[in-house]
Amino acid sequence: MLPLEVRSILEEMRAERIRGASWLAVRGAEAYITLAEILKGGELENALREMKVEVPTVNRTMASLYNLSRFIPITGDAETVRARAEEFIRLAGEAKREIGNIGSELIDENEVVITHSFSSAILEVLRMAKKKGKSFRVILTESAPGYEGLALAGELESLGVPFEVITDAQIGISAKNATLALVGADNITRDGAVLNKAGTYPLALACHDNDIPFYVAAESFKLHPKLRANEVEIVERPYTRQGFRIRNRLFDVTPWRYIRGIITEFGILVPPKEI
Repeated sequence: MLPLEVRSILEEMRAERIRGASWLAVRGAEAYITLAEILKGGELENALREMKVEVPTVNRTMASLYNLSRFIPITGDAETVRARAEEFIRLAGEAKREIGNIGSELIDENEVVITHSFSSAILEVLRMAKKKGKSFRVILTESAPGYEGLALAGELESLGVPFEVITDAQIGISAKNATLALVGADNITRDGAVLNKAGTYPLALACHDNDIPFYVAAESFKLHPKLRANEVEIVERPYTRQGFRIRNRLFDVTPWRYIRGIITEFGILVPPKEI
């Protein structure tokens, strides 16, 4: 049985509605640190076996949680668990900074970037481009029903980056006004498909029809080592409006053929051969 302090963190992760796979993975690593502070020896080993099952089930679509659960060894040595979890957090931070540096080079002067949902990796790309003195603006969807796009709008406002928020239904007509598409990812499968907030696939199609380069930004821990696109479980969340139950699949699948490249800390990968 996991300690109450650890279960509380896992429940917090399950309840999160705005922040995505990167935040969840780091918060999950913090749960391992908390576990190592409470247990040791055989009790710690048993708890780690339970965590290996519990952590990925927070959101089965997200590769980051699957990879985190396998990054931490099953051991009774609390210091080893703490060190590995802290290493994961450090590597995640370094990866995001490098993605920001690499991705910002794709943004030319007077670029019009279109994006969907809230991605901390994309935010870092935009932040770095602004820091480099580049002039650009962003078109972003409100990303209903969670409205993650509005959280991104708040971040861009604080950075001084000009932006325009559109309804999700305007993805098609707005893509033609962009010059570059950048989105995050929750899972990149072995066959090069990208799972991200539902609505990403329609954006990719609109960009394809309008010859807009479509890039994905994701830390390497979002690459799933085993699953192909048709094997990933798409998480749904209950949603009702005005008394009607509305189907609410949180993610969709964008095939590799619509993706120009995947920006990682190791460089820009071309799917699926470089995945």
